[in-house]
Amino acid sequence: MSEQLLHLTEEPLWEAALRAGTYEMSTRGRTLAEEGFIHCSLPHQLPGVARALYGTAHEGLVVLVIDPDRLGVPVRYEALTPGGEEFPHLYGPLPVSAVVEVRPWTGPGAGEETAAR
Repeated sequence: MSEQLLHLTEEPLWEAALRAGTYEMSTRGRTLAEEGFIHCSLPHQLPGVARALYGTAHEGLVVLVIDPDRLGVPVRYEALTPGGEEFPHLYGPLPVSAVVEVRPWTGPGAGEETAAR
């Protein structure tokens, strides 16, 4: 299996994806259609992404653990700013079958997301 990708989302958005069979949200209410890709993170990047997007409001957030080998859509590693750190982006909808684990996000300092730092 390739390195796992992570996506931080709100639980109701994931629940809607389970009903639909695909997940098409990019980040914070923006869609794949609006952004052009779905924002993901590597494990060491997730705490910074969570702080930048959600601050300390972690209630109702979940982490989708994605197996890239199950995707069927292109993954590109791109920097959000010139010369910045590269993040994985999914260019297409995320099939729910590629999500191998869903866990609550409890913030930096909790769980294995910070172990890779």
